[in-house]
Amino acid sequence: MADVIDTIHFQELSKQDPKDVCRRASCTYDDMNECYILSVWGNEYGISPNQLKINCMSNNTLNLHDYFDLFIIHYLLKSKEIKICNEWISEKDIPGGTTFFRGPHEIPTNLISLQFNNNINEFKERCEQLHGIPLNMADAAYSFKITSQIPVAVLYWRGDDDFPAEAKILYDRTIAEHLASDIIYALAVGICESLRKASCLTKPLNAAVKQKSCKRYG
Repeated sequence: MADVIDTIHFQELSKQDPKDVCRRASCTYDDMNECYILSVWGNEYGISPNQLKINCMSNNTLNLHDYFDLFIIHYLLKSKEIKICNEWISEKDIPGGTTFFRGPHEIPTNLISLQFNNNINEFKERCEQLHGIPLNMADAAYSFKITSQIPVAVLYWRGDDDFPAEAKILYDRTIAEHLASDIIYALAVGICESLRKASCLTKPLNAAVKQKSCKRYG
C-alpha cells in the first residue's frame, strides 16, 4: 500500500515524538508495535514508520484509493492542533490554488459527474454508503469526515441541454494549515476515485472490482 510514499517520509515520522503527533493529528500510538492508529473515512489504519508500512486494520469497506496513503503520512507529519472553522472553500481559494490546481493538477471531479450521469438518486445512495451527511447545497451534496480535522464536501449538479452535469469538492478553510497543495490534490483524487468506485459496496465480494488488500496490523 505504501509504495507511493518516499521512505524519507517514514524516516521523518519515526523521528517525531509520538505524543506530539497524537496530539496534533488526533490519533493514538501503540508502543508495543511502534504503530500509529488513525481513523480515515471511518476505517482504522496502522502506520508503522520503522517498517515502512501503512495497513488497513478494519474491513476497508470503502476501498480507498492508494493516494490516501500519501495523505495519511503527510497528515501525521504536518497536521496542526487547530479546530475546523466550518467554512467551505474550493481548491482555488487555497493560497496559490488558482495557479496550482489546473492542467495536470486539475481536480478530476469529472470522474464523479460521468459516473452518475444525472442520476441524483444514485449519487445520494453512494454518498450515504460512504457515511456522508446531507448538505443543503447544489442539487445534492454531502459532507465527509476524512479525519477529525479534515472534513470535505462533495457537490453535484444535474446537467441539462446547455450544461453537462458537474461535481465539485469543497474543503474546510483550515485544510491549507495541515496539507501542502500537492497532498490536497492527492486527497482529492482519492476522493473522486473512491466515490466513483463505491458501487463495489453493493456487489458480492467476488464481483467487486480490484478490492484493495486490507490486513490487520499485528
